[in-house]
Amino acid sequence: MSNDELSGGAVGTVIRPGDPEWESARRFHSGIGTPAAVIRAATVDDVRGALRYASAEHLDVMIRGGGHSAWGGVPGGLTLDISALDDIEVDGTRIRIGGGAQWGAVAHALAERGLGISSGDTASVGVGGLTLGGGIGWMVRAWGLAADQLVGAQLVTARGEVVEATDASHPELLWALRGGGGNFGVVTRFDFEAHPLDGVVHAVYGIDGDARPILRALRDLMADAPRDLTVTYMDVPAMDPSAPAGASITAVWIGTDEEAARRALAPLAGAPGVSEREFGVQEYPDVLLEAPEFDPEQPMPGFVGGNALLTALDDDAIDRLVTFREQHPASVAFLRSLGGAYGDVAQEDSAFPGRAATWFAMAGAFDVPGMLDDQSRAAAVDAWEAIEAKGCGVYGNFSVTTEAEFAERMYPPATMARLAAVKREWDPGNVFCRNHNVKPGSDGQAA
Repeated sequence: MSNDELSGGAVGTVIRPGDPEWESARRFHSGIGTPAAVIRAATVDDVRGALRYASAEHLDVMIRGGGHSAWGGVPGGLTLDISALDDIEVDGTRIRIGGGAQWGAVAHALAERGLGISSGDTASVGVGGLTLGGGIGWMVRAWGLAADQLVGAQLVTARGEVVEATDASHPELLWALRGGGGNFGVVTRFDFEAHPLDGVVHAVYGIDGDARPILRALRDLMADAPRDLTVTYMDVPAMDPSAPAGASITAVWIGTDEEAARRALAPLAGAPGVSEREFGVQEYPDVLLEAPEFDPEQPMPGFVGGNALLTALDDDAIDRLVTFREQHPASVAFLRSLGGAYGDVAQEDSAFPGRAATWFAMAGAFDVPGMLDDQSRAAAVDAWEAIEAKGCGVYGNFSVTTEAEFAERMYPPATMARLAAVKREWDPGNVFCRNHNVKPGSDGQAA
């Protein structure tokens, strides 16, 4: 049914099971969902009407922007698709981006003006989900998280009210939006402060042999590296479509000074077992990956593992990460350097956890039939939990779990209590619960 109206107001395009557009509407980037209904909203008024619709139908709401989240696969509820809200407005260094925009389009629009924002690594990832979850990107050491560059937001509440949140007007709400997820309403516009960016130096190094000494050298290099440099280590099997098989280190240097980048990376480039594969200046949008969309003929297997924000990448953490990859042939291991501007933000100044972290780590075994039995699956869980225990937080955007209580692992108790108080003010009925959910607090306390 198109252009439905409820109580005299626009709702957007309402699509239910059996409608001609149902099969396309319920597909998202990472899978196929089975919601009770999908509403495609093209305006802020459509969003307001959609929330009135959800209230009348007693439906919880899941917000879809880029569509990478695993929450799109949770049955039932209303999927509110805001991908049409993708306007990008540039006024000097102040950038206003629609809540349904994707980072690839944003990066291209900014590159044309010599600007950049620290975003995620993938072009098709939505601005909304990434920012509200924090947003660890290639400029994290120089500019912080995507959420750290957020200076304002337009939000539609569960009651259908349109709120302009800034540090001056609604400081506690904006604090919660900087890492607290989509728990508080539908963000229809994000306001960022961008940075001058004329390009980046992009380097890729192959790794042969034991990665442990190379990762120790990389850790030591990054302890004193300029903030312009951010690095990633990745070791993936041939089955993973996100990157070439094998172990590699990718580096991004802000700006086009190749000589400065080479000097900073010299200790790594000269280490035994390291070979240069790529090195040169690129436009920032060209660095972003293109993630393949869900293929129902070849669905991705389950993932047994997790991620952690590590205060220190000590020798034990390195050994455990490499060992995990060695013991599970169909597995992935990942590291991203933090510190710098990321750590300049005090823990209490944003909802994002783990500001003391200097590295982000992730590892997981793909649950391929015939490769993981109950014993090896349990071993992978135990091995990962030993790594996570060394951390000071978990990054929700890199989690594929839809466990109802996972948010309790993401946020420290003080942060969770503060988020619960904000939730109680803006979404007391917990309409926005199809996420890493913060439940409304009682008298300012977490439920």
